[in-house]
Amino acid sequence: MHTLSCGITRGNAMIDLSTTRRLLQSSVGLLLLLPCFAQAADSPTLNTGDTAWVLIATALVLMMTIPGLALFYSGMVRKKNILGTMAHSYGATAMVSVLWVLCGYSLAFGSSDMNAWVDVFNHVLLSNISPNDLTGTIPTLLVVTFQMTFAIITVAILAGAIAERIKFSSFMVFVGLWVVVVYAPVCHWVWGGGWLMADGALDFAGGTVVHINAGVAGIVLAAVLGKRKGYHRESMAPSNLALTLIGTGLLWVGWFGFNGGSALAANALAANALLVTQVAAAAGALAWFFIERLTRGKASVLGGASGAIAGLVGITPAAGFVSVGGALMIGILTSVVCFYSVNYLKHWLKVDDSLDAFGLHGVGGIVGAVLTAVFVNPIITGKPLALPMLTQVWVQIEGVLAVAIYSALFTFLIAKAIEATMGLRVNDEDEYVGLDIAVHGERLD
Repeated sequence: MHTLSCGITRGNAMIDLSTTRRLLQSSVGLLLLLPCFAQAADSPTLNTGDTAWVLIATALVLMMTIPGLALFYSGMVRKKNILGTMAHSYGATAMVSVLWVLCGYSLAFGSSDMNAWVDVFNHVLLSNISPNDLTGTIPTLLVVTFQMTFAIITVAILAGAIAERIKFSSFMVFVGLWVVVVYAPVCHWVWGGGWLMADGALDFAGGTVVHINAGVAGIVLAAVLGKRKGYHRESMAPSNLALTLIGTGLLWVGWFGFNGGSALAANALAANALLVTQVAAAAGALAWFFIERLTRGKASVLGGASGAIAGLVGITPAAGFVSVGGALMIGILTSVVCFYSVNYLKHWLKVDDSLDAFGLHGVGGIVGAVLTAVFVNPIITGKPLALPMLTQVWVQIEGVLAVAIYSALFTFLIAKAIEATMGLRVNDEDEYVGLDIAVHGERLD
C-alpha cells in the first residue's frame, strides 16, 4: 500500500520529507569535500560588472598621459618646445607599451625564486597567461593592460623635469632602460609580492610606485642634464595656460580610473576611492589658492591647477584606506607642502626641475605615503589594522627611502651611461631654436 501525504509510507516504514532533505544536503556537503568538487566550488568566476569598470578605468588612466599630461606639460613650456614636450608623453606611451608585454609585466608580477626583489621569466611576452585566466573576478590580461598604463604615466611624469633640453632619441633610450631596471622592480616590491608588500607597506594606487619613483628620477635626471640655457636670466613663462588647464581637467577626471580602478572591482571600495579622490583634489586646489592669496595677493589659475594635482598625488596611496575626513587633511597638507617645495625647495636644491615633477609628484607622493599611515581607517579597509600607527608610519618611511634611493641611484647610472655614449642634451643652437624645429622638424604657427 502506498500513501502520499506529508510523507511517503512503504509498509511500516516512513521517511519524512524533511529528513530526506537533510540527507541530500549532507550528501552534497560531503561531495564538496572531495578535491574535484571543492576546486570547482572555489574557482574564480568572471564578473562582468567588475570587468566593465576596470576596462573603463584602464582607458581613463591612459587618457591621463595622452592627452592629459601631454597638454598639462606642453602649456607650461615655451612655444618653441610645445610639440617636443608632447612627444615625450606619446613616445613614452609607445615604448613602455611594447616593453611591458615583452618583459615588464613579467619582472613586476611573475613568479620566481627571486620573488622578494624581482620576478624574471614566467610571463615574457605574456607567456603562461591565457585569455581565459582570471585575477580575482576580472581577466588577467585586463590587469596586465591596467598596470601598463601605470608604467606609462610614471615615465611621462618624470619627463616634466627635463623638458626643453633633452634629445628625443636619448629620452627614448632612457625610457626603455628605466622602465625595466627601475620601475618594474619597484612595482614588484610594493604590488607584486615583494619585500615592501611583505613588510606591510600601504600604497593603494601608486604614491610610492608612481609618484615618488617618477619625482626622484626626474630631479636626478635634471641634475645630470643641467639647467636650461638662460635659466633665471630669461623669461620662461608658460606659453599657453589654457592647454595646462585642459590637461589638468583630463588628469583630474582620469584620476578616478587611477584610484578607483585600483580596487579591481566595481564595489564599495572603488566608490570610496572616487569620493576621497575628488575631495582631496578640491581641498588641494583651495589650499593653494588660499596660500597664494595670502602670500602674493592673488590666486593664480596655474596655482589652482597645481594644488589640485598635489591633492590628487597625496591621496593616491591612501584612496583605499582613508575616509573623507582623512582625504580632506591629506589634500590640504600635501598642497601646502608642495607649494613651499615648488617655490622654495626647488631653488635651494639649485636644480632646474622644469615643470616641477619632483616638487609636485615626488614631494606630494612622500607626504601622501606617510599620511596614509596616520589616517588609515579600519572602517574603510573592512578589517583591523595590521600594524600600530607608529609602526605603520615607519614602514611607510622605509618604503619611501628604499624607493627614493634605488630610483636615484639607477637613474643616475642610466643617465651617465647614455650621456657617455650618445649624449643626453641637445646642442646650444638646437636649444635656442627650440626642440620642435631642431629635433622634430615641425612647429606651431
